[in-house]
Formats: sequence, C-alpha cells, structure tokens
Amino acid sequence: MQVMNIINIYDNSNKLFYIGGVVRDEILGKKSFDIDITYVGNAIEYCSKFGEVIQENPDFGTIKVNVDGKEVDFASTRSESYPHKGHLPVVDKIGCSLKEDVMRRDFTINALAKSVTTGEIVDYVGGLEDIKNKKLRVLHGGSFIDDPTRIIRGLKFSVRFGFELEEHTKKLQDEYLSNINYDMSYKRVKKELIETFNLNSQTAFEKFINEKIYKLVTQNNVKLPKINIEKLINGYECEYKWLVYVGVLGDLSKLPLTKTEQKILDDVPKTQLKTGFEIYKAFENARIETVLLYAILKDEKTARHYLDNLRNIKIEITGKDIQKLGIKPSPKYQEIFDEILKEKLINPNMTKSDEIEYLKNVEKEL
Repeated sequence: MQVMNIINIYDNSNKLFYIGGVVRDEILGKKSFDIDITYVGNAIEYCSKFGEVIQENPDFGTIKVNVDGKEVDFASTRSESYPHKGHLPVVDKIGCSLKEDVMRRDFTINALAKSVTTGEIVDYVGGLEDIKNKKLRVLHGGSFIDDPTRIIRGLKFSVRFGFELEEHTKKLQDEYLSNINYDMSYKRVKKELIETFNLNSQTAFEKFINEKIYKLVTQNNVKLPKINIEKLINGYECEYKWLVYVGVLGDLSKLPLTKTEQKILDDVPKTQLKTGFEIYKAFENARIETVLLYAILKDEKTARHYLDNLRNIKIEITGKDIQKLGIKPSPKYQEIFDEILKEKLINPNMTKSDEIEYLKNVEKEL
C-alpha cells in the first residue's frame, strides 16, 4: 500500500500500531475500510510530518492527516476512566503505554495490536485465543458497569462473527441486566442499537429479547413476537430497519429519537383495521416501517394486504374533472374523492372514465 510505504519512510520509531477492529478483521479474513493507526506517545506531535494536517483534537490526542491523497487517522495511546458510570469516559493520560491503551477496550478480540513496521501482533489479553475459540470476553469485571452499551456491542459481534459470550462475561452481563443503572448515555445506546439491528438478524433480536438485553431500553416486560421480523423486512425493504425491531418494545422514551423516527411509532394504528378503506387511509401517508410495526404488533395479514394490494391504488379523477360535471368547489370534494376511492379499492381495475361514470351515478346521493 502506497500510504503505508510513505509512512514507513518517515517513521523509524516502531511505535505505530494498528489496534482493534482492523487487526481482528484481518485475522478473521474480513475487509476493513478505515486506516486507523495508534502511536505510542503523542500522535499530534509525531504524526504531523506524514502529510497535510486536516484536523487535530488535542483533548483526545488524535490527528487526521492527508497521506498521499488518503485521509489517515492517528491516535495517541491514552488511558481513560469513568467517573460517571454509563457515560462518556474522560482521558486520564495521553501518551501512555500500549498495554494501558488496549486495556480500555471492550472485548479481548478488539484489544489486539499489530506493528505497522514489523507486522508483529501484540496480544496482552488473550484475544488471539478468543478469536480461535469464537469467544467474546470483557477485559475486566466492571466493563459493563463502565459502559452498558458494550452489552449491545457484544450482541452485534456475536451476530457478525458467530461468537458467543464466554462464561464469566455472560455472568457479568446477567448480573448487570438484573440491576441496571438507567443513568446512562442513551445517545450511545441508540447508536449501538442502530448498528446491531440494521444487520437485520432475527437471531440477534431473539437474543436481545430472551437474554433481556432490551431491559437497557425499557423496564417493560417484552415477549418475543411470533412473526419473523428478518423475513418480513426482506420482503419489504425499508430504511429504518433497526426501528422496526426496537419499536416492538413499545416504550422508547429514553432514546433520543428524531421527528421522523417518532412519527413512525406514533403513526402505528392502535385499533384493528377492518375495511380496505380504513386500511388505506391509515397507511397512505405513513412510512413503510409503520406498516411493518403494525404487522408485528397487531395484524400481519392486514399489513401485507395493504403492502401487496392496496398501496399502489390511486384515483385518477381530479378537482377539475369534478368541476366539469357542474359541481362547484367545496369541502364536499373530499367526500367525493373518498367515495371513489372506496369503490376503486373494491374494483382496482377502474379507469379514469369508470371513475367519472361512477361519480355521475352516485353524485346525487353525496
């Protein structure tokens, strides 16, 4: 790689390391798209010589450099602590040892380092063995207390890589979920939920419910729906996959939802829809995620009927067409449109001419 050749020309420190996901993915034979490199020391002071400096963050000791047209992120080794459990950590020291840096990571499989210069893998925590055994292991007993979002991250990794929590880590998870500190960063919780459930995995969702990981989001008791959400989404592609899964929990008041996300939830009908007209009017201005949530929470058959048969039905007659029939513009027009729609939902092959003829026949009754 040209970028790494340039870095090696300027570097003879043997203090530059890949750390975390890029090392894990290489061992697992998976492609990594980002170039993130850690310098044992102060990266801002050392790595600015590799190219044009794009951005610096002295508080975290990070620097972004343009190296031969490629943006590369360099991070200083740093140690962190959690004075406020469940929230963002604070940086204790920039330029600490490599071992101190990896010890702030979530799981052993993400705490491996690989020398940029020699290619040697440094493993202080048994991450190589855990990759071999397909195990997820936290680095210390207070890991989930410090950052509960690691529980959701563990769920994500278990799905992506087919790994399972090792025995002690599972015990720590269960202990935390039985005594949750709800004073946590729900912005981070949401981020992990999005990354996990955008994978669209029924297996992940079943673990999320059965292992009571959902308790991080709501104190309600939630049962696993009968419908397979993964298959449902595969049949009807949508943008907010994660919200179709998490929306099943009902109470998402702790999550910082956008207006669009909240509207998706608010638009889910609370009552049973019966007629084609009721179904159509309930969903005509709703996003597909709303319809899918109705399928899961209320009535799959009705939701599928709308998505498969009703949603593409549109009346062709316009206000001008109605006016040509001698009917003056008024609020009555909406009643007319609704009556034509009711008929077209029953007879979807109606043409515009058919709609006009139907209106002529029922106009006196409206």
